Amino acid sequence: MSRLPPDIPSPCIGVCALDPGTGQCLGCLRTAREIQDWPRADNQRKYEMLQDLKARRIAAGRVSEADLRPRRRRAR
Repeated sequence: MSRLPPDIPSPCIGVCALDPGTGQCLGCLRTAREIQDWPRADNQRKYEMLQDLKARRIAAGRVSEADLRPRRRRAR
């Protein structure tokens, strides 16, 4: 497994309101449970949440170039 950075920052973008239909934040697309769990989650879980959020952004058509680029692996 690859090494993760020591502290993964929150994906919050400051648009904090839950969509009543989806239960996801209108800004970062996290669920209320994910927002609640973020501060206590270890980096592996945070990384997993970020991967889920990336899939949600793509499904919602809210993608950036970074979302569509394949991740490069660091040379060992």
